[in-house]
Amino acid sequence: MRRRIARRYGAERRFRLLGLAAVLVSAGFLAFLLISMVGNGIRGFTRTEILVPIDFSTAPMVVDPATLKGANADQALANAGLPNVTNLAAIAAFGPKGDELLSPNAWLTVRDAIKADPSILGKKETLALPSSTAIDLAAKSKGSPEAEAAYAKLAQANAVSTGFNASFLTASDATDPTQVGIWGAFKGSLLTMLVTLALSFPVGVATALYLEEYAPKTWWTDIIEVSINNLAAVPSIIFGLLGLSIFLNLLDFPRSAALVGGMTLALMTMPVIVIAGRNAIKAVPPSIRDAALGVGASPVQVVFHHVLPLALPGILTGTIIGMARALGETAPLLMIGMRAFIATPPGGVTDPATVLPVQIFLWSDEVSKGFVEKTSAAIIVLLAFLLAMNGLAIYLRNKFEKRW
Repeated sequence: MRRRIARRYGAERRFRLLGLAAVLVSAGFLAFLLISMVGNGIRGFTRTEILVPIDFSTAPMVVDPATLKGANADQALANAGLPNVTNLAAIAAFGPKGDELLSPNAWLTVRDAIKADPSILGKKETLALPSSTAIDLAAKSKGSPEAEAAYAKLAQANAVSTGFNASFLTASDATDPTQVGIWGAFKGSLLTMLVTLALSFPVGVATALYLEEYAPKTWWTDIIEVSINNLAAVPSIIFGLLGLSIFLNLLDFPRSAALVGGMTLALMTMPVIVIAGRNAIKAVPPSIRDAALGVGASPVQVVFHHVLPLALPGILTGTIIGMARALGETAPLLMIGMRAFIATPPGGVTDPATVLPVQIFLWSDEVSKGFVEKTSAAIIVLLAFLLAMNGLAIYLRNKFEKRW
């Protein structure tokens, strides 16, 4: 008997050690993922800038100061030859190939500086302009030997600096990796998730309440239950095909819009919410219903005043899982055309938009090496968005949680 007890205790200790080892291995993989993402993506939040002196008083450019206050200020500066002025200033400062040290869109920074302070048009001003991708990579020890040599000369002349790239969080997509930003895709994801939640949550909760509290147990409801369970396991690209055929081809909704993306993801998320909602409603003790009916509550009051509030934490758990899956989906959104080049953030749910996973996918497919770190930085933003969304949902779940 003592030997059998010792073997049972030994088996329990080994089981605990195996469980602890499994937790440590999982935590190790998670830590490796986070460290590698942060290590590769932290450089995506920085940008290398070159100090370029520009003498606007002698530049071959004529601009009417009155036009800088109108809506056509950007076009007026472009037509006045501002890109050429910027390149000539770089050549004058750094030699015949000085313009190659700057980003092709560096003149946009000069344009913004002129619009902010038109008085610089009559004097010489030194501006910090974004460098080319080659110089930016050289500043981060990832460039070619020629680029690193050019960067060393700039550093020796104190004409280059690397700092936080605020425009990455405020700009949208671009062809130049030094000019890209994540705000357009972030706003597209936010609008898409709002549409998804607004459609899937009320419909999913109402479906769960009806099936669990009101629907008669017939062959028809059995078919509905089996269908919902099957829909929860359907590959996401099938929902993309469904959204393409119904929302775009049949109903002619705007292509590449957050409205269509949210409706497509709502179809995918709703079965998860229905299943979680039904399980949460089943978990409410029957004594709660009997007590409410005993004090005179109607069946509808029992459901909405007692059952639903007590089941809400479980319903929110299913909503968290469904929304987290929807936030990371790419395939269904590619099917409905949300892979367009979006240079302007969407103003509403019907405007052309893209989302963070699709933006990451598009950047990962770019040839330029400068997009590699931008891809990792975008992944960090996506993870932060996911953590913030889940944190809010968990807070609401804990706030409404009640114990009996």
